[in-house]
Amino acid sequence: MIAQEGLMFAYRGPVTAENSALLLTLLDKEMELSDYAFVGRKRLFIFVLENLQNLTRHALKSEHDMLSLVVYKKTEDGYTITTGNAIQKEDVVDLNRRLIEINSLDPEQIKEAYREVLQDSSISNKGGAGLGLLEMARKTGNRLDFDFRHLDNEHDYFILSKTVDAGGKGEREPGEKVPYDGQKIKFLEELMVRDGLYFIWSGHISNDIRQEMLNLNEVKLLDDDIGNNLQKRVFTVLIELLQNIAEHSPGYRAEEDFGMPVAAIRAEKSSYIIISGNLVRNEDVTILKKKLDLINKHDEAGLRTLLRQGLEEQDMQVKTTGYLGLLEMARRSGEKLKYVFQTVNDDYSYYVITVRVSSKNAS
Repeated sequence: MIAQEGLMFAYRGPVTAENSALLLTLLDKEMELSDYAFVGRKRLFIFVLENLQNLTRHALKSEHDMLSLVVYKKTEDGYTITTGNAIQKEDVVDLNRRLIEINSLDPEQIKEAYREVLQDSSISNKGGAGLGLLEMARKTGNRLDFDFRHLDNEHDYFILSKTVDAGGKGEREPGEKVPYDGQKIKFLEELMVRDGLYFIWSGHISNDIRQEMLNLNEVKLLDDDIGNNLQKRVFTVLIELLQNIAEHSPGYRAEEDFGMPVAAIRAEKSSYIIISGNLVRNEDVTILKKKLDLINKHDEAGLRTLLRQGLEEQDMQVKTTGYLGLLEMARRSGEKLKYVFQTVNDDYSYYVITVRVSSKNAS
């Protein structure tokens, strides 16, 4: 689904004032990397800001909080930003009516409706949400895509989406009759729930993007309240995996043509599984396999010995193999490193590594 749908990023879990800022910054850094036009960037940023604020203010504070979803998708000429969250069924009729009304207005009518709402001193919490929807439509200048999907007897899943091209123009104009279908987004949410995934990235990973990914996951691990030891070990493994991708990339053009980096995190009871995939040069595969196999043969004491040797011997620090980082991952996880290489062509292979970090294994 990631490759077929152009999915760049997905986060599942509570959206808070703290992590919404990080979600925004992550998108901003990706747009910088893509040299996205200022107008489109500004309009998309406003949509995301308003949407995340609505999620923060109006998301249900219950077990459904974990169902909130933020998805970034890269299109040929821009981005699609989509959010999903649970709402009470009793609120669907009114919200649906407001969205249909907003989508029927032209830009001048939207501005006028926005002014009227601002002048209404009796704006309630629900009215505030309506103001946010008007602000999204006012700034982006075209329709808001939305859908409601059945969740349970008391709740529906509300999906709100926007596609903006490099010039700041949406692909769907006011008055269009073709309804937006949110089934794929709901399927993604269900897939992430089923597999315990809360974080997916598929795209270039610059140093800036890597840092924002680390910041977002640091907040998530703190919110999970998993204990300092497990938190530090998960974070260390994630640092090493992302650093390996960022520093040893064969180049953006090669990644575009033959395989984008991927990172994903699954949360299970008392453990986290971190998965990364990235393109590597075939000339590095043999030595990388040897290092991985050597590491997997040793217990904790043996890994410490290897680490000392690696620090002392210059030839063990070959940058393209990430040897010391692999040692640190194995030592921190306390488990074997699972890996696979898939040949892409005469020049490149795609390298996937999976690391499980469990509370039962001390570093």
